[in-house]
Amino acid sequence: MDEFSTWDIARNLLFAAEWTVLLAITAFVLGGTVGLVVLFARISGTGWVRAAAKLWISVFQGTPLLMQLFIIFFGLALAGVEVPPWLAAAIALTCFTSAFLAEIWRGCVESIPRGQWEASASLAMTWFEQMRHVVLPQAFRVSIPPTVGFMVQVVKATSVTSIIGFTELTKTGGMLANATFEPFLVYGFVALGYFLLCYPLSAAARLLERRFDVAGAHAAH
Repeated sequence: MDEFSTWDIARNLLFAAEWTVLLAITAFVLGGTVGLVVLFARISGTGWVRAAAKLWISVFQGTPLLMQLFIIFFGLALAGVEVPPWLAAAIALTCFTSAFLAEIWRGCVESIPRGQWEASASLAMTWFEQMRHVVLPQAFRVSIPPTVGFMVQVVKATSVTSIIGFTELTKTGGMLANATFEPFLVYGFVALGYFLLCYPLSAAARLLERRFDVAGAHAAH
């Protein structure tokens, strides 16, 4: 600890936490965009499109994120394509996030009563008009709590990227622990960092769930 004070450790971890947040936001935004495309494919009326979307979801939900990182980072390098750790982490987390968000949102879309579809169809709306004007606005409201809750999983999943050398919170914590010989202090700060990032999201998800449940109960009455 001669070269590193407690403040030095905290400052380095704070800088690393910024990369964790940046990676999580990137994965969530890009994953949400891809997930929306996969959602539309999953509920499409075309059989092969639905099958392709289902395969995408099955692959990225059914395999460990660590393996996906290895394939993108090390597998592409073996094929002669060098992928920086940041890009490999962003691609893997985007694919991972898209698969889960597509399924979360599909459940929300399918929770809309069939009568809503039939009523909009009776107004001669096309499938896209039904989705845009009737189904998606209602599904969006239902999807907010689980979507915010899933953001916690995305933040925690960023820790896996340390295995390919991306210097986020966990990787930086490991390097500081080796340099200072104070693993308890360093990893205590790391745990605190993840808690401060994840707890507000968890609390927001619970609050939104209660709020929308109450609103739904009043609407039912």
